[in-house]
Amino acid sequence: MNWRRFIPTQESLMNNRWLKWLTPWLAHPKLWHWSRRGVALGVALGVFFGLLIPIAQIPITAAAAVILRANLPVAAASTLVTNPVTFAPVYYGAYQLGSWVTGDTTPLVDFETIEQPSETEVEKGFFESIQALGKPLLVGLSIIASISGVLTYFIIDFLWRWRTGSRWKKRNPSV
Repeated sequence: MNWRRFIPTQESLMNNRWLKWLTPWLAHPKLWHWSRRGVALGVALGVFFGLLIPIAQIPITAAAAVILRANLPVAAASTLVTNPVTFAPVYYGAYQLGSWVTGDTTPLVDFETIEQPSETEVEKGFFESIQALGKPLLVGLSIIASISGVLTYFIIDFLWRWRTGSRWKKRNPSV
């Protein structure tokens, strides 16, 4: 299966009326070239920002890909490592890791004091709830995102070299 057919082309993005203003930055050929370094860096950036940032992952990853000249479509697609299915386990694991690293033993939920929330408590919102998790979550996400990004880069680089080497050996068995 050729998965590249699902990725938008450079021309389709440059002709999009919403993205036309980005044309000077999107025109660089390295952003669209399927090279070992560009793809490995694109996937690493996507995984890093996909794990680290809960909102606006794709624009931030795209900006980093433009600055570092990584493959832009791969970088944007790789942010989907966190999605509605994986979000909760990733953030719970990051909180647990951060709690272990920082030594913070505050429980996520105090089951003994749970009551029906008042309207003001419900209105706190998502960001205040995340902020309440604080340092352990941020430390855990930073560790997981950094290690995952670096490992992803080296794994993609290794697999690309291995595949290229095996294809080369098939073409030239005497080497």
